[in-house]
Amino acid sequence: MILTRRFFTGAMVAAAFATAALATAASANTALPFSAEAFKAAQAAGRPILIEIHAGWCPTCKAQLPILDKLTAEPKFKDLKIFRVDFDAMKPEVKAFGARMQSTLIVFKGAAEQARSVGDTREASIAALLDKSL
Repeated sequence: MILTRRFFTGAMVAAAFATAALATAASANTALPFSAEAFKAAQAAGRPILIEIHAGWCPTCKAQLPILDKLTAEPKFKDLKIFRVDFDAMKPEVKAFGARMQSTLIVFKGAAEQARSVGDTREASIAALLDKSL
């Protein structure tokens, strides 16, 4: 069989799409859409909790995602509950958390807020923030 340029190019494009799909699935953030009931249940159980105040259009939020994916994949964060609050669609919840802008990360240990950060995209400081939930 003779490999033509068109066949080779098609195969390379297909391989690129397959690789991109696998990378996206492997790095998918395990954040759940915020619900007051699930949040209260996690608090009552004494779980470590991360609240992400997130906007899909926000470049800082997009920069935080791979960092959070990497850090939350660590075994020590296996019990961390991650809730995503949509900055645009969930204004009452954003206000209830006292967040003034997207890209706000808030950690809780059970019912008690431990720390928060706004606009941070440094892995070391986000790791330190997450550690406060343990």
